[in-house]
Amino acid sequence: MDTEYLAHREWLGYVQPVGLVVSIPALLAAQAHVNRHIAPEHQRLLAYLPRDRDDDVMPEIRDLAAFTQRVLAWEPDDLIAIPDVATLPEELAALEVVLPEYHETLRPTYGVREFAPRAGHTPWLMLIQCLPTGTNLDAPLAASERHWQASPQARCERLLRETGVPIGLLVNGTHLRLIYAPRGESSGYITFSVAEMVQVAGRPIFAGFHLLLTAERLFSLPEHQRLPAILAESRKYQNTVSTQLAEQVLAALYELVRGFQAANDQQHGALLQAVLATDPNHVYAGLLTVLMRLVFILYAEDRGLLPSAPLYTNSYGVTGLFERLREDAGQHPDTMDLRYGAWAQLLALFRLIYDGGRHGALRLPARQGYLFDPDRYPFLEGRPYDARRGAAEPCDLPHIADGVLFRVLTNLLILDGERLSYRALDVEQIGSVYEAVMGFRLEVAQGRSIAIKPVKAHGAPTTINLEALLAARPQERGKWLAEQTDQKLTGQVADALKSAASIEDLLAAL
Repeated sequence: MDTEYLAHREWLGYVQPVGLVVSIPALLAAQAHVNRHIAPEHQRLLAYLPRDRDDDVMPEIRDLAAFTQRVLAWEPDDLIAIPDVATLPEELAALEVVLPEYHETLRPTYGVREFAPRAGHTPWLMLIQCLPTGTNLDAPLAASERHWQASPQARCERLLRETGVPIGLLVNGTHLRLIYAPRGESSGYITFSVAEMVQVAGRPIFAGFHLLLTAERLFSLPEHQRLPAILAESRKYQNTVSTQLAEQVLAALYELVRGFQAANDQQHGALLQAVLATDPNHVYAGLLTVLMRLVFILYAEDRGLLPSAPLYTNSYGVTGLFERLREDAGQHPDTMDLRYGAWAQLLALFRLIYDGGRHGALRLPARQGYLFDPDRYPFLEGRPYDARRGAAEPCDLPHIADGVLFRVLTNLLILDGERLSYRALDVEQIGSVYEAVMGFRLEVAQGRSIAIKPVKAHGAPTTINLEALLAARPQERGKWLAEQTDQKLTGQVADALKSAASIEDLLAAL
């Protein structure tokens, strides 16, 4: 793997961005390379910071103006102080947001101007909010009847969105948080801890911070290499990621269909016979729900919304299950489709999220809800079509092979050979993934069938009944195929289709 890619992955892995701020492809495209010889700049950071009586560095930024000049090489006039007056001067008035319902006004502490503002765009590059040392950036402010109790993060996001300046910096002395909140899109942020950056082991973090906020990156590089362009391009790359993920989710759906078909065959039709006879699309909706449950859980796990206790990670979590299946696939690739333990673990996890559970350090409140309701699709647990949970009749869990679930999770978690972080996806992008697998229906084949590739690049294959095609009049086969698919055959292929006298001839023609 490219060393520049690995260098970016290292510092981003340390800081753990929340939401999407920068993407590695956008950084590489802008030739924003991590400085591997950051020691001189790191020494300037240490020289700037105050010292205690024992001459140890105190990780606290007390003077932001001095910090930006000595550590980031900004000029003194790059940082424009916003005065604390009742009425701002005309050129600064656009940087305040009045909240009459809360009897207060939001203002930044500093503004940073664009080096060369473009006509029709805001002349401001960044807004900076300085807070008392150690202020919790995510905790609501003290209760008050007359003021907005939102956290500094929420207040800063609103200021950015309503002023139209998408880039912000929250500073509380011990942490610097770079925020990207473009209007009409979800926000993201990266928090840089001063205490971590002063350590030798924290140099990769400082290198990432320095890369994004140095004067060169903000003011003097070509426009496409500056910070605003990198942040905007990162969103475009993420849209590409969501498109690729949507295609892989569809592939995962096909894997589940094949897995349940094999399980149904193992039980001689007992698993799905009744539901397929009554409502085939109930099966499709159930398998789609499984995928949506998995996507929901992966998103929650990556964002720390589910327990981190070892019991959950080792015995229930989807991420942990994938790692074990990947290890099994590496050691025993020939038997992945002959083992059946993973599906039972997923069913237990679905029940745990719905009903909640407590055991030792594991605490998970009952979520209930429509998505995880075990009675919506009883066939997933091997129960009869209309059976309710807790019925006396025993259920035989579907024999879904571990290989099927490994391939499903690979499609959900691996993109271009890399582990996909659901932490960086926003709700809208996950919604687009869901849309990609909507609009299909499940049918029981009435004869020997094949899937025809779509003409469109992102279209879905269409399954045709070869026996029905063969039964059609030779002159009508081209028309029949065009009605069933988006394929229009001409020339030798059309002639071969007309002259086909067997299923094998049709396969050769197609």
